[in-house]
Amino acid sequence: MSDHIPFEIQSEIMNMFPVKSLLRFRSVCKAWRSLVESSDFITHYRSQQQHLLVSYHDRYEQKNVLIVDDTFPQQKVSLSFPVSVKEMLKYDPRIISSCHGLVCFYCDSARKAVIWNISVRKSVAVFVPNSVIYETTLGFGVCRKTRDPKIVKIRYIGWWRSLDINSTYIPSQVEVFTLSTGAWRSPFGRNLPRTSAHYYHNDEVVIDGVFYWLATDSNTMLIVSFDMTSEEFREITLPDDLSQTHCNRISMSYLGNSLVVDTINMPLTGIYVYG
Repeated sequence: MSDHIPFEIQSEIMNMFPVKSLLRFRSVCKAWRSLVESSDFITHYRSQQQHLLVSYHDRYEQKNVLIVDDTFPQQKVSLSFPVSVKEMLKYDPRIISSCHGLVCFYCDSARKAVIWNISVRKSVAVFVPNSVIYETTLGFGVCRKTRDPKIVKIRYIGWWRSLDINSTYIPSQVEVFTLSTGAWRSPFGRNLPRTSAHYYHNDEVVIDGVFYWLATDSNTMLIVSFDMTSEEFREITLPDDLSQTHCNRISMSYLGNSLVVDTINMPLTGIYVYG
C-alpha cells in the first residue's frame, strides 16, 4: 500500500478506521507510526468521532472502556490506566479536563499531573510545584494555533490562610507548562487573576482552548477564564441571582460552544449562557 498510494491518501484512509486498527497500524512502519501519533492526525481523527470514556469497578478491579460513536458495543475498546496514573490512584486523583483526545489527571498530594493520550496509549507525567502555604488549582487545554497541550497553575490564598499571609503578593502565582518544552514558565499575558479568589474543582470546563473555573470572592460567585493561546485571564460577571448563590448550589457545564451556568436543587430562576 505504501509503495503505490500517496501518503496523503493513506492518511485519509486511516481516518476511517477504528482505534483498535490504528494501534496495530503503528507497528507496520515508522511512517505510519509517526502519522498516527502526530497532533494533526489526532485532531482531525477526533473531530470526526465522538468518544466516551467510562470508568467503573468490577469487584476489586477498576476498569476503563473507550466507546466510539454510537456503535457500542462493536467499537468498545478496553483500556488500562498508564503506570503514572496507577501510582496516583491511592491519593484519589481527579480529572482536570479532556480535549483533543487527551485527558489530564492531577493529584495535589503527589504533586503530579499526568497527560494521557488515550488513542495511542501514551502518557506524560508532570511534576507540579506547589506550596503548603498556598492553595493550587490547575487548568488544562490545547493551544489553538500550535496545538501544544498546556497546563496552567494558579496559586491563591485559601480561606484558612487568608488572615495569616500577605494577600498582595504570591510568588510564582501563575505558571504555564507546555508539553513541547516539558518545562514551566511565566504566562505570556500580563493580567493575573485576583489573589483573593477561591476556586472550585468540580465544575471546570474547557471550550475551544479556553479553560473556565467557578470561583468566589467576598461571597460573590464569578467565572475566571484562561485562554491557552493568548495566555490571558478574564473574569466573567454573573447575573445577580447567580452571583449570590451558594457555591454548593451552582453548576457550570457546556453545550456546543457555549458555557452554561445554572442552579442545583433550587427552583429554576434562569440559566446563564455565555458564548
